[in-house]
Amino acid sequence: MAEAEGDVTVRGYADGDLEACRGLWVELTEQHRLIYDSPEIGGDDPGSKFDGHLAKVGADQLWVAEVDGEVVGLTGLQPIDEGIEIEPVVVAASHRGHGIGRLLIEAAIAGGVASGHNLISVGVVGRNREAMEFYHAMGFDVVGIVELMYDTRPGADQRWRPGDTIAGLPFRN
Repeated sequence: MAEAEGDVTVRGYADGDLEACRGLWVELTEQHRLIYDSPEIGGDDPGSKFDGHLAKVGADQLWVAEVDGEVVGLTGLQPIDEGIEIEPVVVAASHRGHGIGRLLIEAAIAGGVASGHNLISVGVVGRNREAMEFYHAMGFDVVGIVELMYDTRPGADQRWRPGDTIAGLPFRN
């Protein structure tokens, strides 16, 4: 596993992190837009979606990664029906591949354990193989829930491509 680059600090979210975290949320949204070739994902102002997430989970459930005083990563925990989920996980493109994501996940896991959870989940979009490989390497190797969708749009409007086989069945993603 890659070592984290130079002076990385993972700490709790602070009020002064708002704009940087909105920017990271935009980066995450842009990644999803690229993965799905769908520019409408996140709407016209995807950074504002971070505000809703912050209000939903609370600042005490968010962590940021700093390099040389600059916020370059974000993660958090949100309650779900069966426990707690790590959401989001984003590292600025310019700092990926240097162990920052690993440090963020470790902080979120520690936060989940400290709050008494023994099952911590993470959601991954079906086309994001890189994220699946990353989480699997971090120890997320138990399949809990698989969300399936039925697309009612005409075939020409669907953007799905052949995906993985799960339980011996072929899926699109």
